[in-house]
Amino acid sequence: MPAPFSFSQHGDVRQPGIPNSRELCIVSPEFRNRRSVMPEFTGLEPFTTWDGAFTAKELDAIVAYGDALRQADAAVMSSADDGQNSSLRITRISWIEQSQETLWLYQKLVGATSSINQQAYCYDLLALESLQYTVYLAGEGSRYDWHVDHGRTPRRRKLSLVLQLSAPTDYEGCELQIYASNQIDTAPKTRGTLIAFPSYALHRVTPITAGIRKSLVMWCSGPRFR
Repeated sequence: MPAPFSFSQHGDVRQPGIPNSRELCIVSPEFRNRRSVMPEFTGLEPFTTWDGAFTAKELDAIVAYGDALRQADAAVMSSADDGQNSSLRITRISWIEQSQETLWLYQKLVGATSSINQQAYCYDLLALESLQYTVYLAGEGSRYDWHVDHGRTPRRRKLSLVLQLSAPTDYEGCELQIYASNQIDTAPKTRGTLIAFPSYALHRVTPITAGIRKSLVMWCSGPRFR
């Protein structure tokens, strides 16, 4: 398992796996300067969103990189079989690992995540896991039924994030829904929106009925809640 990006006590991030480089502080001046236009988060919402955290050029680069990777059917860790459960999830996934080529992406994601966490959640976060590039296809009836991200995983996930890579006009259905209180809330579909929510929150992706939806899914882990 690749070494994850790690969060410092001050919300900065250091990358342990880049050859011939010193430790890098990931919260860049760009993100510090953009905080004035970042939406205000209270932490009381079922999820938080940041529209425009990535440019169209950056989103295109992520999609091009993800599409070039070898895709596989997603597997789900369940109490019944500890393996693939097609009744719960039908999606295609690939993994964007840490490298010199993807360093910019990890830097930007962790900078945004740190800012969101500091404003809305104040979780004690230690690491960002490898990034999951996810593709939902109408021809395969792709979906992901109700589940939580916190639980039977190698690391203790605390904060989940989804970056919308497709435009709303590219597909129908396939809505990210979060059931964090007494109602179901639907996340925005706007391309480039970064959505964050606690990993213990129940959520799903409804069946896609037309087109293709692509997203980047990530999880931040840390010590036990206290």
